[in-house]
Amino acid sequence: MTGRGRVRACRAVGPWPVVVALLASLVACGGRAPADGARAEVQGLLDRRAAAVLDRDARAYAATGDAAGFAAVRAVPLAAWSYRVTALRRGGDTATADAELSYRVADYDRAPVVVKRTVRLALGAGGRWSVTSEKPAKETGQQLWDQGTVNVVRGEHSLVLGVGQSGGRLRSFAELADDAVPAVSAAWGTAWAGHVVVLVPRSLAGMAGLLGSPAAAYRGIAAVTTGETGGRARTPADRVVVNPDAYGMLGQVGRQVVLTHETTHVATRAHTGAATPLWLSEGYADWVGYRGTGRTPPEVAPELQHSVMTGSVPSALPADGDFAFSGDASRLAEAYEGGWLACRMIAERWGEARLDAFYRAVGEHEERPGAVEGALKDVLHTSLPRFTADWQAYLKSRLG
Repeated sequence: MTGRGRVRACRAVGPWPVVVALLASLVACGGRAPADGARAEVQGLLDRRAAAVLDRDARAYAATGDAAGFAAVRAVPLAAWSYRVTALRRGGDTATADAELSYRVADYDRAPVVVKRTVRLALGAGGRWSVTSEKPAKETGQQLWDQGTVNVVRGEHSLVLGVGQSGGRLRSFAELADDAVPAVSAAWGTAWAGHVVVLVPRSLAGMAGLLGSPAAAYRGIAAVTTGETGGRARTPADRVVVNPDAYGMLGQVGRQVVLTHETTHVATRAHTGAATPLWLSEGYADWVGYRGTGRTPPEVAPELQHSVMTGSVPSALPADGDFAFSGDASRLAEAYEGGWLACRMIAERWGEARLDAFYRAVGEHEERPGAVEGALKDVLHTSLPRFTADWQAYLKSRLG
């Protein structure tokens, strides 16, 4: 039967105008609605665009529309890059697509990074869609290539991606990261990826853009680590994101401590969860960062030393809220220092192996309540009140 005959066979009955009846009959017969057809065409267009990115084919990329982003991402070593259209809103000869971009950095990401994108399109004279722009979806962080052309430096254990940075400066980050990886493995063990990806944007504003947060939240913070894919069932695609403004104010030891601290977060990610308090995760990362530097408690913990010497010894281990980047700077410093000294005390009194075991034991719990208490009992054979009292005495002995 011909297509015309199928339309007749499913024709709606009644006095409706012929055009309406034909459209209704097409849908009733299972025919694809025009919007679905446009969505399929846009999906095909983005499939070709993704293939051009992976093939590093500038001509094929330009054939899909706006080519401004091709040079920006071209240097990034990619193992996967694909789009999935989740919605399409059409208005005449223009349309806006909601899409998920899934990509994986070759040799570094064990799971894909999935981010939401907004793609704007136009219908050309030949009746074919083309991309006019692609941006992060609203309230979604940027990718580094959204900020400009990405330059890449490979280290022995690191991959450094930067925008607006010289090759020499990116190389210095690779050298620090290459020193950080074996330092972390010496403390934590080698049962982790053993490499790290470092993102170096142009400025603090660029860092905030990558993290999808206001710049004020990270002022004075030299770097942060983010597990972009989330979830504990898979190994996340972690990124160390640098604040070049604050990082540039550090000395050589400080820069190394920061990269080692953040690399520790990458290594411990699989054993860090909802049950892990920030005093432990941040304190442990600082313990690894300062391990072997010879820095003394008064040198590392000046804010907490001031409190101890003026008779204001903390009544409890730092709470998660004390680590808020946008909070009081002194309170934030004391929180990091207190967590570091708690982990340092464990390493000195119970041994480094017990510190690692304690960290893992806390992370094995699904929820916070009882996690620290249980690990203190099972691994360190103590209680939270006793541990807190020991920590307070330790602060006085090391900082008083």
